[in-house]
Amino acid sequence: MGLAIDLNCDMGESFGAWKMGQDEDILPYVTSANIACGFHAGDAATMRKTVAAALRHGVALGAHPGLPDLVGFGRRNMDVSAQDVYDIVIIQVGALAAVAASQGGKLHHVKAHGALYNMAARNGELATAIAKAVHDIDSTLLLYALAGSVQVKAAEDMGLAVAQEVFADRSYQSDGSLTPRKQAGAMIEDPAISIKQVLRMVQEGKVATQQGSDVNVRADTLCIHGDQPDAVVFAQAIRKALGENGVQVRAI
Repeated sequence: MGLAIDLNCDMGESFGAWKMGQDEDILPYVTSANIACGFHAGDAATMRKTVAAALRHGVALGAHPGLPDLVGFGRRNMDVSAQDVYDIVIIQVGALAAVAASQGGKLHHVKAHGALYNMAARNGELATAIAKAVHDIDSTLLLYALAGSVQVKAAEDMGLAVAQEVFADRSYQSDGSLTPRKQAGAMIEDPAISIKQVLRMVQEGKVATQQGSDVNVRADTLCIHGDQPDAVVFAQAIRKALGENGVQVRAI
């Protein structure tokens, strides 16, 4: 069987009068959507509209729970306990599941957002709290987690199916983590460089780090951030490059 990968995008991150992302334009190029659930971004109307748009395009629905930090867009670490994390994931995933049902859809996966995602990638207690919350809501849901991270093991230990995630527009550190956004070179802004990284991750299972070494990665699903200015350009170029290299793009 040939190579295949899911192409996911974070979206539904507008809030009130504040508009973010190019959701309608990027949906034709992705196969799964991670939809904000109101704590770091998104609101009730945005959730409904984004779910409906994803369903129109045949894109798999995912809940994208984050820390309760609208001002910081969920990208600031918070001193939260495992119980805190369990509770906020339960509420957010439950809310989006209800919105999906109202539109005739069903959740396919859960992917933590921003700081919560990165904290859980290295903190076993928080990773387990996320996995338990997802399992308690619906044990058939997939959990998207940073490839090779602590969160992958926690989810597998909980009996969840896991999609190991790699990133098209982020650089990596030698421990397999993503380069913090405050550091130079954290975001890859050149589509050609992004495509080179993507193809190597998919075809070879390796990614170059900022330290010059390679780390092994398993690429089940590939993330493109919908909030970057050239997200649609990236999505178009990556989708085209994958097809030209014989990689099938499909939801898991």
